[in-house]
Amino acid sequence: MSVIAFIPARFGSKSIPEKNIKYFCGKPLIYWNLDELQKSDVDEIVVATDSDNIKLVVESFKFSKVKVYDRSSENSQDTSSTESVMIEYINSSDLSGSDTFMLVQATSPFTQTSHFNEGLELFNNHDSVLSCCISKKFTWKEDGQALNYDIYNRPRRQDYKGGLIENGAFYISSVSDIKETGNRISGKIGIYQMPKYTCTEIDEIEDWIVAESLMRRFFFNHKKRDFSKIKLFLSDVDGVLTDAGMYYTENGDEFKKFCTYDGMGMQLLQKSGIKVGILTSEDKQINRRRSEKLNLDFDFHGATDKLQIVKDLCKSEKITLNEVAYIGDDINCFELLSNVGIASCPENSMEKIKSIPNIIQLTKSGGEGAVRELAELILS
Repeated sequence: MSVIAFIPARFGSKSIPEKNIKYFCGKPLIYWNLDELQKSDVDEIVVATDSDNIKLVVESFKFSKVKVYDRSSENSQDTSSTESVMIEYINSSDLSGSDTFMLVQATSPFTQTSHFNEGLELFNNHDSVLSCCISKKFTWKEDGQALNYDIYNRPRRQDYKGGLIENGAFYISSVSDIKETGNRISGKIGIYQMPKYTCTEIDEIEDWIVAESLMRRFFFNHKKRDFSKIKLFLSDVDGVLTDAGMYYTENGDEFKKFCTYDGMGMQLLQKSGIKVGILTSEDKQINRRRSEKLNLDFDFHGATDKLQIVKDLCKSEKITLNEVAYIGDDINCFELLSNVGIASCPENSMEKIKSIPNIIQLTKSGGEGAVRELAELILS
């Protein structure tokens, strides 16, 4: 008996073009499920696609369990069902009827290895398993009839148990049952309950925005980072402490917008014993004035080699790069961010910066409290 994870990844997507390989939190969307499945108890992971681009991206990950199946054009249309490509693959393969078949959807990127494994354990006592999460929303019919509560005895939210809804993460069944019923689930169905935040499926661009925010908050779990080792906190200026805008008056005077929350965040870090400074490629008096007002420990202006500057600073402070936290947003920060102990970037940073391994992608944009958000993570 084998366990097969099956991910349909059709090229066509009208709402979000090339959705399956569009960068999501610094990686192609499909990467997240493949990475967690690679570490799970599944024996083989099949990505069924009609796209050479998707195939190249998937193969570039070099996951040992992953193989790509070239699905037919007939089952890659807007009107094609997921079941149609599942059955196409099953009929073309040498799978046994007793093999376990787990349908996984790339549009649900929150599923972790433990979820997959626990779902498979639950399958031992059921004909099929379905992933769900709790919803406490009240639902109605179009004719004005409440579906899941008594309008004359409206429960308090904290007392309402809510109901289970599909989150689209995975569906588990046997190959034989799928062939017999033509459906992803059947028979005695076990419900595997997942956290509430996993209810968000990425179908529209609005879902994408919400899902990225949730991913950063729950999946990356910054609380597992060892912030206690940080002795030096450094920040870029433009695009981090500011909104990256350059504002000019009629007389040609330049000004920038800084966020007071960031300033307070730096002061809080200093009170906790962490030295703080700015490191910017620009050499502007306006940045110097901001540094003086904040009474920073260090300020570097006109920096052309940020990594070397910080190496020299670490030497004089008798600390290591692993004891440095840095927040930057553009390519001139790439080398430094790739070498410090805690690397972070605002929400609106360049994609190359977001793709740095283990970088903390904040929910705030530059000039809108991103530095304060990182400061609070370190202090907490």
